[in-house]
Amino acid sequence: MSNEEYYKDEEFREILEEYEETVKSGQPVFMDADDLADIADYYQMEGHHDQAEVAINRALELEPDSVVALNYKAHDCINLGDFTGAEDYLDQIIDRQLPEYIYLRAEIWIAQDMIEEADKYLRQQFVECPPDECQDYVLDVVNLYGDYGYNDKAMEWMMRAKQDGSDDFKELMGRTMLGLGQYEDSERIFNELLDRNPFQKRYWNALANAQFMKEDYGASVTSSEYAIAIDPNDGEGLLAKANGLFRLENYEEALKYYQRYSEREPDDEFGYLHQGTCLINLGRCEDAIAQLRKAEEKALDDSPYLEEVYQELCFAYSELKMPETALYYVDKAEEMGCDHLDMLVIRGHILLGNNRIKEAEQMFKQAISESNSSKQIVMRVIVSIYDNKYTEAAYTLFKHFYAYYDKAHEGHSYMALCCFDLKHYDEFLTYLKSACEHQPQEARQVLGHLFPQSMKPEDYYHYMVKKLKN
Repeated sequence: MSNEEYYKDEEFREILEEYEETVKSGQPVFMDADDLADIADYYQMEGHHDQAEVAINRALELEPDSVVALNYKAHDCINLGDFTGAEDYLDQIIDRQLPEYIYLRAEIWIAQDMIEEADKYLRQQFVECPPDECQDYVLDVVNLYGDYGYNDKAMEWMMRAKQDGSDDFKELMGRTMLGLGQYEDSERIFNELLDRNPFQKRYWNALANAQFMKEDYGASVTSSEYAIAIDPNDGEGLLAKANGLFRLENYEEALKYYQRYSEREPDDEFGYLHQGTCLINLGRCEDAIAQLRKAEEKALDDSPYLEEVYQELCFAYSELKMPETALYYVDKAEEMGCDHLDMLVIRGHILLGNNRIKEAEQMFKQAISESNSSKQIVMRVIVSIYDNKYTEAAYTLFKHFYAYYDKAHEGHSYMALCCFDLKHYDEFLTYLKSACEHQPQEARQVLGHLFPQSMKPEDYYHYMVKKLKN
């Protein structure tokens, strides 16, 4: 029985009800530490982090040597990047042959990218593992590496497992393939699992992720809807649907699901960041700034999303004709380690959008010069000029770009859009065809609004030929 299934079980509901009634009455809590750890884990899963903290602290007060409670507290430290604290809790586990100790010992190293140390230790423990426990041990190690994105290592350990055809084995193989970018194989596996158990939301969410990664966004949204139907408050399902809708440029609906996700996970900056991005796309920049500031407030200093929060803030303030504030957030993004050349282009973009043309030109020239006329930087400058509605200028620069960089396919989607806006339809079709052949993902993102939402880029050209003839 999985944790989620256990939390719906009558036995756990009775334990939870007893605990909550005791807390409500103000009486001291005297319960088994393992039960309190389950309650803490349940609260954490439900997004009630303060209540989870109270429950796990009570577990440790009652049983200071509880392995489950020490493990829980160590994981809290890992999540906060406090590896010294995690080591302290690890050292309090007396029996070093317990699986909890072994996996925690390895995880603290893995979380710090000390893979060689972790793998050497895990292999040593594997040698000493009783034969009837080897399969479970291997699959636990696969899960551990997969959780931290070390999918090559996960697959390496997967090869040590017996291919027993069980649902657990297949699920883990599907997740490992997803991590390795083998999306078709992952999708096939999760479809097989769903044929056997169509009411398992984990499978629907994993299927949605595989479909999203292979850019089948419509199918991804549909799969996420099954997960939400099973559990309307499922954070992973809500996020999967929001992400799919966002990629389909259905920003109104995506916004609703990002809002529901943030209600479910109020401390996760990701939901607020993408609410802000949706609002920018909907032209509601003041509302966007409010959500982006929430994301900034929630994000830890080492958040992988903080740079993106700052960049979205700079675009929102630029749209509101507040260039100095926008440039302030460019500075903040650059302090976080964002690429200096990219930041020069963004500075130019903001200045151009606020009619500070000479300053923008200076930034663009500096970016091109410092990049040694990098194709990518030159292309980004031209796209910025197009986005700022200097369509004729962008068209002319694209012409020079393709004359200079012979056989370059970069930016053909944007050149197609330029030609479409200027009614150069023959050129438009030429660049459209090339964009769909060489960069279909960019073609969908840049040109998708000209076509039916469900249409694939490979069909864009023939559709548009017929439409222009009519």
